[in-house]
Amino acid sequence: MAQSNRITGILTPNIVPLDPRGNVDEQTLRGYVDWLIAHGVDGLYPNGSTGEFVRFTAAERREIARIVIDQAAGRVPVLVGAAEANVRETIEACDAYGEMGAQAVAIVAPYYFKLSDEGVYSYFREIADAVSVNVTLYNIPLFASEIDLATARRLAEECPRVVGIKDSSGDLPHMMRMIAAIRPQRPEFSFLTGWDASLSAMLLMGADGGTNATSGVVPELTAAVYKACKAGDLSEAVRLQNELTPLFDTMIGTGEFPEGFRAGLRTRGWDMGRSRQPMTAAQYDKSAQTEAKIKGMLTSYTNGAVTSASATPESIDAIVRRVLSELKA
Repeated sequence: MAQSNRITGILTPNIVPLDPRGNVDEQTLRGYVDWLIAHGVDGLYPNGSTGEFVRFTAAERREIARIVIDQAAGRVPVLVGAAEANVRETIEACDAYGEMGAQAVAIVAPYYFKLSDEGVYSYFREIADAVSVNVTLYNIPLFASEIDLATARRLAEECPRVVGIKDSSGDLPHMMRMIAAIRPQRPEFSFLTGWDASLSAMLLMGADGGTNATSGVVPELTAAVYKACKAGDLSEAVRLQNELTPLFDTMIGTGEFPEGFRAGLRTRGWDMGRSRQPMTAAQYDKSAQTEAKIKGMLTSYTNGAVTSASATPESIDAIVRRVLSELKA
């Protein structure tokens, strides 16, 4: 990611590891940050949806951000999710993260109460006029009030602190319309996609990067998609995307988001503990089945073909390195 207002590349919305008592496991989180950076992510994104921000207290969210920013130690920029339940607390969170060293904050549109487009504009305008850190809008209509094109353009034109938008709708035409409407007036404005299944399509149509949950499990693969797209290598981008999408579909289809990504991380050797969201025995069984399926997918991909089930076992790290090397051959 460029060290400027423009946010680019793949940023990981990280799972938060919990110890057996359900508390944030700082040592594991620090190790995970190091692993993600070593495996090619361009930035980190604590307190996002994948980080289950609503399941932590405000104090815990600040502590998670502090740990990630401190461990990143300037090696990659950090975009921190700063959504709270009301304007005043969101502004306080934004300023706190800015003081910690976040490059920018990401703010979801208000949730619970459904707002009009004018209400969404007023919400972001008040925050942008008050905070001391740059802001990216976070459009996730599945969970919160939608940020429509006119509102995004209005905020981009009127608020210097608003420097980008993350869109998790997966709506390619919507992204294209936003880029066409905003980029001529704000060339430095960043467009990020949060929907992994459309990552390559979004990048090829002009998006600057993504905040993708799958990057927390297979950071090498999402990094390779990004590089292929930025190099204009369409065939490579399509082939890599065809490896990424089934993994994403499997992880997001587990049922209790982001449990499938927690299961995926276990295949890479990271035990993140149990989510704070209570689950039944049947749900844990489904998570275990997802883990087995993901492990099978990672061990069977090789140059577009499926290997023999009797092949010599490899570590997951070695498998991913080999697969990406062969896909690029």
